[in-house]
Amino acid sequence: MAYLAINGYELPPPKRGVQPIVTTIVDAGRNANGAVVGQRVGRDQYKIDGLEWPWLTAQQWSQILSALSGFFVFVTFHDPVGNSQKTVKMYCGDRSAEPYWTNDSGKPTHYRNCKVNLIDTGE
Repeated sequence: MAYLAINGYELPPPKRGVQPIVTTIVDAGRNANGAVVGQRVGRDQYKIDGLEWPWLTAQQWSQILSALSGFFVFVTFHDPVGNSQKTVKMYCGDRSAEPYWTNDSGKPTHYRNCKVNLIDTGE
């Protein structure tokens, strides 16, 4: 199993530095004594930040972008909390890459510094 899969499509191994972020959402305020009063809202949510590939073929990058073309996607990744695979409904943030090599007609054949981040929908 790959480190990360989007709707079942296994992504190539990313560069070191991927940061799975676990966020606990809290509805909080302060009472008359100034003490924090709050409660957890829903479940912990995840963001997968720093997802980067230093070098991909145009076909690989296109497959990743195509897998992300639906607004919501199901992402399977290694959950650091449960130390197991987890699938969560997410959406992607900005996607960027630098065309590196092109063919004679100017069409990119390879990209470098391909980046994307994935954000939990909370569902």
